[in-house]
Amino acid sequence: MRKPLKSDVLLGESWVLGHKMIRYGHVAAAIGAAMMVCAGGDVAAQQRGAGWSWVVDGLAVYQFEADLSGGGTFSANRQFLRAGALYRDLEGTSYGVLASYGQLDYDFAGPAPWGNVTDFRVSAPVRFTFGETGAVFVSPQVRWDYESGASASDSMTYGVFGGVSWKINPNLRIGPAMGVFSELGTNGVEIFPALLVDWDIADRWNLSTGAGLGASQGPGVSLTYEASDTVNVSLITRSEKVRFLLDNSGVAPGGVGEDSSVPVVMSVEFKPSRALTLSAFAGAEFDGRLQLENTAGSVVSSQSYDPAPIAGFSFRYIF
Repeated sequence: MRKPLKSDVLLGESWVLGHKMIRYGHVAAAIGAAMMVCAGGDVAAQQRGAGWSWVVDGLAVYQFEADLSGGGTFSANRQFLRAGALYRDLEGTSYGVLASYGQLDYDFAGPAPWGNVTDFRVSAPVRFTFGETGAVFVSPQVRWDYESGASASDSMTYGVFGGVSWKINPNLRIGPAMGVFSELGTNGVEIFPALLVDWDIADRWNLSTGAGLGASQGPGVSLTYEASDTVNVSLITRSEKVRFLLDNSGVAPGGVGEDSSVPVVMSVEFKPSRALTLSAFAGAEFDGRLQLENTAGSVVSSQSYDPAPIAGFSFRYIF
């Protein structure tokens, strides 16, 4: 007999995929919060019934040295930690509050466009079911991204992501979604359509616009093989873009910095218990670019970087 869909066990554990992968870290974080409240609530409910639970997850990744098109090299360390309180009832309604803190530490050999970057977020995702197969989630979020020395209060962005999905058959859950988010350095908003997919394509194989690596940043596509009851092996690609407020020095004082790339990694996930998930991964970042914008929104510097090897680990604990 086939195992239940991943979404039956970790309801809502889906990223988005639109006409192209959406390159906005705040979007990914909101969706990640939505899937987290569903995943944490459902696992906790299986363990001890409906009610409140706590979730902690984190990520550490090292980007090895890469050559910049404008000369010089750089490497980076990224660490993220997220925690929250989650509630789920027996009818499938889930809600919670999640907060995360991240640090992006850059090391430039040559002119440095910026220093280290702080990322802080708060979200309040909600999910509920309707009919026999439908599910809805909405995830509002506020986020702050800023270089060391810049004003945290001036770096705030905000938005909301929502979606609806249906269990089409025992192997497939799919549905539309939409996000509306402000973007640092502009007066406009980003509005985009998206698609939620969780598909058991064959025995032990799953294709999803899925969870990715714990607290990792960015929407993506995962092809996962269930090697055993406790081990999964995945090929994951996603698109990342982080925008952050710059301090009042350098080439673009008070402007916006941007780091974008497309990581492709192989991940091995180990679940020693229902409460704990551990992952290790390695791969490379492609199509990397560092960009600087001044306070008027004009690009003053943009340089690509060579494919950069990356490696790291993540964890999730529900209690």
